[in-house]
Amino acid sequence: MYRTRCLSRPAIRLSQAPSCTRNITSKARPRIRAVAAHPYAQRRQQHFVRSIVTVSALWGTASAWQWYHGERLFREVHAEEPPPKEQELTFEQPRRAAHGAEDNRNIISSQHLQVVKSWENPGVYAWGSNAGGVVAPDSDETFIKTPRRISFFDGKLLRDIKLDKNFGAAIDEKGNLLQWGKDYAKDTKAPTETLHGKNLISLAISRDRIIALSASGAVYSIPVSKEEQLSGPKPTSTSWIPFWGSSETISYRIRTPESLGWNERITDIASGLEHALLLSSTGRVYSFASGAQDFPSKGQLGIPGLTFETRPPGPFDIPHEITTLKGFPISRIAAGDYHSLVCDAAGRCFSFGDNSAGQLGFEFNADALHIDAPSLLPTQKLYAGTGLQASVKGVYAGGNTSFITMEANLPKTGPSHPGRVTADTWAFGYGLAGQLGTGRWIHTQSTPVKVPSFSGLFEWDEIANHAVPIRLAYISVGASHAAAVMDNVASVAVAGNARRLTENDTNWGRDILFWGNNEFYQIGSGKRSNVATPTYIQPLDIDAETDRSASAQGLVKQKLEKESHRFQITPKQKVKLKGRSVGFEQRVECGRGITAVYSGA
Repeated sequence: MYRTRCLSRPAIRLSQAPSCTRNITSKARPRIRAVAAHPYAQRRQQHFVRSIVTVSALWGTASAWQWYHGERLFREVHAEEPPPKEQELTFEQPRRAAHGAEDNRNIISSQHLQVVKSWENPGVYAWGSNAGGVVAPDSDETFIKTPRRISFFDGKLLRDIKLDKNFGAAIDEKGNLLQWGKDYAKDTKAPTETLHGKNLISLAISRDRIIALSASGAVYSIPVSKEEQLSGPKPTSTSWIPFWGSSETISYRIRTPESLGWNERITDIASGLEHALLLSSTGRVYSFASGAQDFPSKGQLGIPGLTFETRPPGPFDIPHEITTLKGFPISRIAAGDYHSLVCDAAGRCFSFGDNSAGQLGFEFNADALHIDAPSLLPTQKLYAGTGLQASVKGVYAGGNTSFITMEANLPKTGPSHPGRVTADTWAFGYGLAGQLGTGRWIHTQSTPVKVPSFSGLFEWDEIANHAVPIRLAYISVGASHAAAVMDNVASVAVAGNARRLTENDTNWGRDILFWGNNEFYQIGSGKRSNVATPTYIQPLDIDAETDRSASAQGLVKQKLEKESHRFQITPKQKVKLKGRSVGFEQRVECGRGITAVYSGA
């Protein structure tokens, strides 16, 4: 339909419409065609058609360009976002049926399985430096990164064990001394019995000698080297048969103090690199040189003015009583590399020896790097302003680091305030490798600082029906790392126990945590980074743990190692072992670059 201009000529009528946009009547059509046939009108019509075609072409081109690039842009934007796929639902695999109550306990509790395995398979797990062939005598590996059993001790109980990077010493269940490692003999591949028939009960090691204590209180100083044992002077053994005696097979010295009173005997020993401490049953303390290489020269003997030149006549390693401690019945002793700690029954702590890193608990003094007389540590200042009455319960030392455990009592003030006991652990000394356990890396810590992981802890005792403080059973301090066994409530119920057990009642042990230097993988985590905050490690028998979890829940070892339960150490309990009833427990021992957990009788 064409649109026309309004014409004023009378020949054209628009049905009386005032606007030219109305439809033209049929009578005017010839005139319209006549007008359209005019040349000027024809040109305008052609121009109009060309305009319509051009606009249509441009619109089509623009639409095509927008569609192409829009789709391409859309594809580029969403190239990394494919449509989500439907995820299949995974269901936990059904737990296998338990074959009896004991099997059910093994399935539902890792701690229960650990306790049972420690009873069924006693022995020694060790890890750390293997440069001296101590951790794995039959292996040439430099490091043992995670706990590994020493096959020689499988199924055996030990009374004690002490480990150095280059030699190891242990006392078997019969009280005989066993030795191994390159410092003992370069060609040794397994522990060898050296001193027998002495009924030994505990050990301490210096740089080059072993200090052993017998059940009767006799003290023996034995050289580490097999060559020295065979070539050195051998004492004459005694016999209950008159005039019957023979020479011992190895060289050693008896270092039992001669000034012991009637019915007094040595009950505990401790040793640093050059010195040893002896504790008697009456609370007296003796010290002597425990190394053949160097005479103690940093005051660690606790005898003011005692040097190699001023020592009394006789052998250089004669025991001397620390007379400064008379009147203070000592209950605990501990020795670091070059320093000593003791505490008495009244809760007082004394320290002496090297203080170059603040390991005595006193401020560092460049003009006096050591203290040669026992000095009272002002522990009550640690609780100043709290109203608590505190006392020292235990002392522990190793390397250049010291620990004391304390109990602070809140006095009873009435029925509504019955009082409460808080157990705390304090550390001081060298801590650059994290061996203080406080979460900090520090060269010198001369003032005792609280270890948060072992301080102010409580748990609910269901038998006593009230909250009790969580104390430390003990701390084993090595040259630069340590482990603490917590005295938390444990359950070691066995078959035949008087208490009736259900199939869901399980055993669990005591918590054990490790911290400090990890240069030789002695922490046991499988990693080499030092640890400044006490941490748990995986169960010792990870293969047994894998089998349990795989059969119970279908888990693989890699997932288990990420999510496994922590290692818990088994407290003492009497169980059946190879047809006999015997009481034993798991114990931890931190040495010089080595850690061991053994079944202790």
